[in-house]
Amino acid sequence: MRSHGWLRSFVLLIGVASALSQLVAPSAGQTAFLGFDRNDYPGDDRLTELRKTFDYTGYWLNSPPGAKANTWVGKRNAVQAAGFGFLVLFNGRLYSELKTVNNATRLAQADAQSAASAAQREGFPNATIIFLDQEQGGRMLPEQKAYIYAWVDGVSKSGFRAGVYCSGIGAKEETGNSIIIITAEDIRQSAGDRNITYWVTNDACPPAPGCVASRHPPLSSLSGIEFAAVWQFAQSPRRKDVAASCRGYSSDGNCYPPGSGARNHLHVDLNTATSSDPSHGRRPE
Repeated sequence: MRSHGWLRSFVLLIGVASALSQLVAPSAGQTAFLGFDRNDYPGDDRLTELRKTFDYTGYWLNSPPGAKANTWVGKRNAVQAAGFGFLVLFNGRLYSELKTVNNATRLAQADAQSAASAAQREGFPNATIIFLDQEQGGRMLPEQKAYIYAWVDGVSKSGFRAGVYCSGIGAKEETGNSIIIITAEDIRQSAGDRNITYWVTNDACPPAPGCVASRHPPLSSLSGIEFAAVWQFAQSPRRKDVAASCRGYSSDGNCYPPGSGARNHLHVDLNTATSSDPSHGRRPE
């Protein structure tokens, strides 16, 4: 979470929910699929072991946050051959880069073209959902909304579909009005008739089960965001301000998958989705 101008520091609010309900397998007719994401490509030699646990993986089209290079480039065929579905990601801009609404719109249009071109180069089919990584949370400022919606429009016009990865955690604006803002809801409420798929992050326990790589993960709607198609419920490293009470994390604070993950320092973020291929990025084999 970040502060800007009148939008002062946020206080994270953990919603009241039953932890038990999050650990129960989905009811009849409802299916959830477990996946992972991480900034660095795990390596060809580790895909088979990871596939024993996970149905899909995140896949970056550009350099992830804080990285100078993208190690996922050229790996789509290997990932699909190993049996994974995809969560296709494009790292968006921070507020400090946007400056003005007009500049934000221009950057978004260029970034949308970059995302579409990268997806084509990597071999993703038309109509693949590309998720814009929106790292900053709380109420979106005008420049941020201009960027998000112009990016969504540009990706949609390119023949792909647009999604947004963003916070699903309530934040209280300290402006004297006690209004609680959830970024996913804020983006959706101003999106008009745009068709956006939402991947939300909420690693607070509850509703998150913690670092638990179950073959029967909770439904994404249990994140607190009913319209979420994907829910990231564990992050590496564990966020002490939000997930301090969450179980399953290693003593070093990271979330490791079953098997040799901890030994190989292969930390992951955990996700649950309504599909085993949330971006619909697989090609017919």
